[in-house]
Amino acid sequence: MSETLDLDRLQTLLETNFVGRSVTYRTSVETTMAVAAEEAAAGAPEGAIVIAEEQTAGRGRMGRSWTSPTGGNLYFTLVLRPTLEQLRYLAVIAPLAVSLAIEETTSLSPRIKWPNDVLIGDRKVCGVLVDTNLTGDEVQNALIGIGINVNLNVMLYAEIREIATSLRTEFGEEVEREKVLATALNHIEELYKRLRAGEAVSVGWKQRLDTLGKHVKVTIAGGESQEGVAVDADSDGALIIRRDDGSHVRVEAGEVTLRDG
Repeated sequence: MSETLDLDRLQTLLETNFVGRSVTYRTSVETTMAVAAEEAAAGAPEGAIVIAEEQTAGRGRMGRSWTSPTGGNLYFTLVLRPTLEQLRYLAVIAPLAVSLAIEETTSLSPRIKWPNDVLIGDRKVCGVLVDTNLTGDEVQNALIGIGINVNLNVMLYAEIREIATSLRTEFGEEVEREKVLATALNHIEELYKRLRAGEAVSVGWKQRLDTLGKHVKVTIAGGESQEGVAVDADSDGALIIRRDDGSHVRVEAGEVTLRDG
């Protein structure tokens, strides 16, 4: 297993016009999101990516940490400049693109835990984080941070061994990181172009949504929560929950936990 990503190999596998064509590569950073924010503020082109072999302060959604050791995973952040209307769909596009890439490179069948975690079985293989820089109602940039456990031995990390997995663990052999990354970026650009053309991009995401039909508790930033059966998902990624009293509530973001019953 190569300890460093082959950037030349990555470029040969890309089929994109702009996504992934400008690359900042680091062996170790606190977070690729922080580096990408600096790059975006300095005028990085749309589609630029920041890749690191290790993150020393990797973070996930809801303020959680993301275990990001060196040794064959993918940690990267993509710079995009969508409109405000397009912005909400990025959390749909990213996990769908990763799921398609995993299917094509390993033949595994990932599912998506609302809103944007990618699972194999009931274990997490990929996390997505979207940060936005707004000036009023104008989007200056959007940063999509993605972490994929590719060749990680999760059993070496007590904090994640019960909840996470890797492509190598599930596939049974080492997986080429450059191919996974290039395929994911190819799909991101394809879906993003479709979004900008006004096409629907959430169908594949919803088909893979593991949360539908389950009794869930959704914790929203600030500690508020909604509980009930996840009965549907809107095209922009919002979850529709039927509460015990029969009423429905639309939740745009949050952290899902399964409930008994």
